Amino acid sequence: MPFCRCFNSARLPRLRAGIALVFALMLFAGQLLDAPLAAAAPDTADAQPADIAVSLDAARSQIDKIQKRLNEKSDVAPTDAQLVELRTSAQEAQSQAESAAAAVAPQLSSVQARVAQLGAPAPGSHEAPDVQAQRKQLAKNQATLDSQLKLARLIAVEAGQIIEQVTKLRRQQFQAQMGERAASVLGGPFWLELAAEWPQDKQRITPLLDELREALVGLPGYTQTFVVLASLFLLWLSAAIRKVLLRLTAEKVAPGRLRRSLYAVTVVLLTMATPMLIVQVWQSGIARHIDTGLSESMVAIFDSLMSAAAVGGVCAGLGYALLVANRPSWRLVAISDTVASGLRWLPVGFAVPAAFSWMTLRLAALANVSLAASVALDCLMSFVIGIVIALAMIHWRHLRRRLKTEGEEGFVQRPMPFWGTVLTALIWAALIAGFVCLLLGYVALGGFIIRQLIWSILILAAAYLLSALIDDGCAALLHIIDRNAAQTDAAKSSARSRSQAAVLLAGLGRLAVYALALILLIVPFGEGPSEWARRAGYLYEGIPVGEMHIRPTSIMLALAVLVLGLIIVKLLKHWLADRYLPTTALDPGMRLSAATLFSYAGYVIVASLTMTAVGIGLERVAWVASALSVGIGFGLQAVVQNFVSGLILLAERPVKVGDWVSLGGVEGDIRRINVRATEIQMGDRSTLIVPNSEFITKVVRNVTHANPFGRVQFVLSMPVSTDVEVAGKLMRSALEENSDVLADPEPSVLLDSVTATGIVFKLTGYIKSPRFTSEVRSALLFALLQQLKDAGLPLVTPASIVVTDEAGRIQPALSSAAPPPGGAPA
Repeated sequence: MPFCRCFNSARLPRLRAGIALVFALMLFAGQLLDAPLAAAAPDTADAQPADIAVSLDAARSQIDKIQKRLNEKSDVAPTDAQLVELRTSAQEAQSQAESAAAAVAPQLSSVQARVAQLGAPAPGSHEAPDVQAQRKQLAKNQATLDSQLKLARLIAVEAGQIIEQVTKLRRQQFQAQMGERAASVLGGPFWLELAAEWPQDKQRITPLLDELREALVGLPGYTQTFVVLASLFLLWLSAAIRKVLLRLTAEKVAPGRLRRSLYAVTVVLLTMATPMLIVQVWQSGIARHIDTGLSESMVAIFDSLMSAAAVGGVCAGLGYALLVANRPSWRLVAISDTVASGLRWLPVGFAVPAAFSWMTLRLAALANVSLAASVALDCLMSFVIGIVIALAMIHWRHLRRRLKTEGEEGFVQRPMPFWGTVLTALIWAALIAGFVCLLLGYVALGGFIIRQLIWSILILAAAYLLSALIDDGCAALLHIIDRNAAQTDAAKSSARSRSQAAVLLAGLGRLAVYALALILLIVPFGEGPSEWARRAGYLYEGIPVGEMHIRPTSIMLALAVLVLGLIIVKLLKHWLADRYLPTTALDPGMRLSAATLFSYAGYVIVASLTMTAVGIGLERVAWVASALSVGIGFGLQAVVQNFVSGLILLAERPVKVGDWVSLGGVEGDIRRINVRATEIQMGDRSTLIVPNSEFITKVVRNVTHANPFGRVQFVLSMPVSTDVEVAGKLMRSALEENSDVLADPEPSVLLDSVTATGIVFKLTGYIKSPRFTSEVRSALLFALLQQLKDAGLPLVTPASIVVTDEAGRIQPALSSAAPPPGGAPA
């Protein structure tokens, strides 16, 4: 069944209404946000040297400030937030320098080209004043642009070094924090310190809360109503879209796992997007009625709320998508209804503390609360989330035990696989380690273990959903390919190729998902996504191996060139064989040979382009040819000989596809001429694989090379007393009456010889093709023997025939002149 069916005309009004509703929502959001469009990036290609100089001066000044901040000696080390700010500034300076370099490079090339075109002044010659002025101006511009290009590249390099230094400092601080120990929450000194610091912490937090409260209270009544209604509308719209998606996937998507995995992924995206849109609506509504715009603290608060909404949405969405407690038939994971219903509380119970923990920790860092308050919050949030995970694990184990004893209709509980046991053990080990570290005072390490556990669960769940979606999509594609495949050999071969491509695509997609999941699992260990994104730019530099640079980007480009090239060559080959060549005067065998030679040439070109994309120039193929020559000398002679023989067969065409050949006592039809061997189909429908060199080095009989007639010839012996004129006329009439025997050349009946045993007649007839000689000969013999029997003309009985009577007694052989028993006398 195809992925989608045609829309029903009865549903078009509802579809139009839905589109109009979404369009109205977009207009509403645009009016509410009232955000100015981002200014288009300036065209750096036309930037003036003065503007570039100002930009480079600003980048230089920014780099100097960062270096001064990093090199200054202070008792207090910069915090992680300050290091992140320094890294962001260095990245901005690096981007600014790279943009300046990209703008200066073409201008410098243009000036150098004009200088080269102008040429050097001839010795002793006098140039015109305008030429001298132009030469002087070009030299000045060249010097200016050259110095700017060198400065921009220097700033970019220094910025990269600063980014590496900041990343190293953050990693060192991260490792140091993991080993720090504070006062244990089980002891009194910790709570005494927290109580002592609480007044100062309250003074730090109060301005933020007051600013947020004033912003909310200061909103006009109609704006508050509008924002609340917009938030409720987004919640209703999310639920409505989920119902529409459920109906559409059930009606439009082919039956199978694809509709379930597709629905699960859309549920995750909707659940994550809805709270983020609500936060964005409130932020826009508040910013619209503040003349000076949102302060930095307010922007930071809403950024924290946005991050918390994203975290909570992802947690809840993954929980809903995997459990699907209210729709068991749409569940991807093989869990029972009892377990799914018992864990119905988990998505919200896990999402709320995760989002609240993320928001409170960010707000505490923003308010710069005391160390005791930070430790208390981190410890509290880690405990809450860890307890939620532990309760979920305990409840899940209890439900599995109850299911094992009571059972469930229609569900057979299977033993937990080995990887499930290992994963469960790792989760419990992480929880216990985190709780112990929190209780002993290693709050940073314990909180990191709990957060890493949450992060790992989310990444593994998302990776499972994406891999299931890829696998199910390719499985549905395979089903369509198998269903649409025709019964011919060519169609089956093409279907097999497409099936292999679909399976390979599924494998590559799942491999990419697992690789991305592994990278994201490592991200919290001291680095963030920005570092990984920045490191991705180093993929272009590659790994030097001798004079070559192996670059991942070049390898991916080469794979893309190879795949696209093979597809193009295959499409062109089919176009030549099916569309263009049939319009020419070439016979089918020649058309197939021409298409095959074209494909060989195309594959050679694609291989050359692929090597060039990798970085191996065609001039460097000499060592490959040398290695091949050594290999040919040792063991590839037969392979190369057969390959060259195949090219000769396709070019000279002594045999072609469809010919009936005889080679070394083997006869059959040529079905395919491959690179190494030729396939010959025998009379019993078996296939004989013959190396191509056999057709070049040995004697080959090509029965259908020039389209000769088939000849039907056989010999009949009759007694000497036979009337030769009557027998000859009867034989000739039998040949002429057969519709398969050609009138031109004319059939013949010859009196070949007279022997002691009788008279020998030789009958010869010609047919259109030698492939039907056996059938025509059989039909002629059937008809001729019946006519001779009806005319009373006997044949000579061979001496080797033994005649017995009804009792089984051997009788003497009949005389060649005597008629057989029951036969008429000659």
